[in-house]
Amino acid sequence: MSTYTYWKKLKQTEIQQHVFAALDQNVNYREQNILGIPASHLDDKVFSQDEAFLKNAPFISTMVQNPNHIGCHTLGHSEPFFAGTQQIEKDVIDICAVDILKAEPDTCDGYIASGGTEANIQAIWIYRNYYQTEMGAQNNEISIICSADSHYSMDKAANLLGIQIHKVALDTAVRSITAHTIKDAISTAKNNGAKYFIVVANMMTTMYGSVDDIDAYTAILAETNSPFKLHVDGAYGGFYFPFSTEHNKLNFANEHVSSVTLDAHKMAQAPYGTGIFLARKGLIAYANTKAGYVEGEDYTLIGSRSGANAVAVWMILVTNGPFGWFEKVYILQKRTEWMCQKLKEHGLKYYRNAYANIITLHAEGVSPEVAHKYGLVPDKHANPSWYKIVIMEHVTLEKLHMLLAEFENAV
Repeated sequence: MSTYTYWKKLKQTEIQQHVFAALDQNVNYREQNILGIPASHLDDKVFSQDEAFLKNAPFISTMVQNPNHIGCHTLGHSEPFFAGTQQIEKDVIDICAVDILKAEPDTCDGYIASGGTEANIQAIWIYRNYYQTEMGAQNNEISIICSADSHYSMDKAANLLGIQIHKVALDTAVRSITAHTIKDAISTAKNNGAKYFIVVANMMTTMYGSVDDIDAYTAILAETNSPFKLHVDGAYGGFYFPFSTEHNKLNFANEHVSSVTLDAHKMAQAPYGTGIFLARKGLIAYANTKAGYVEGEDYTLIGSRSGANAVAVWMILVTNGPFGWFEKVYILQKRTEWMCQKLKEHGLKYYRNAYANIITLHAEGVSPEVAHKYGLVPDKHANPSWYKIVIMEHVTLEKLHMLLAEFENAV
């Protein structure tokens, strides 16, 4: 663990003071003559705005005041009506880019997205436009390259943006890509007319917790003289993997990484609808759609966004602090290792990346009844091959022991 530039642990009183000070810098619809914004605070006929309650509830207060964080606040100007909470969003971007993903200060742009799907599409949208603008590329000359285990948002992006997608085959026993399968995917793409590549490397896949060998991608791309932009999908692993291993190249310290997705609504336990998109300076401009009436214009896919989501992530991070976060991941790692050992003792087959908190069981050892009873998620709902256990904070040893007892009874 190293020193941290932006990420500090704060007391609850300090957190409240900071958020309320930010809200004081935002527009106040009741006290100011604001006539041109097509929005307001939450409808007080529906949502309680009791001052006695709200004075100790900074997140709920932010939701009530309803700041709109349209645009990207890490570059240029933004809507001045919500400057206070926009600064909190910028603070979150700094913590994630610099203190978690090893960027140099002031070298990344980013914003709080609606989730990992949007953030992944945002990255691919930027790189498609980059190739069109800088290389004169046609859509059919651009291809996504990603693992067969990659999130389905890559397929969405290919469909929405009208570009190719080619999947890298993997060894299903160990969920890993190889130099050979990467070469095959690139070769197939080139045979279909692709000249420019958008590569997506996984930092813990949603189903398996598997992690791609980023060096294998970059070595083969260089060897085959293939122009590429590389995006890291850390939607699941972004708030976990950097803390479970010291040897991590899926970050901005790696010169090949151009952008990263994180999902705060997974391991960070933020409200759903809270993803994070990060990119090196100079790239997000390729997604500017020239929204003239928005001060600072809009570089994001989603447009209007709730400032409350940014406040939620900031509160979670500074409540725990970096050392608290390491401890949180350490506990989950130990709990996952305990479960793996018990599964071995029961003779059950499973896959687990050593730095992940996901255990994926072979379906042959799990009855559909047990899977349903304990909410084990299948890789596919029709004829599943795998069921996964995700070791979250609520997944205690006691609950895991109950599942193990079901396996014992089945035997």
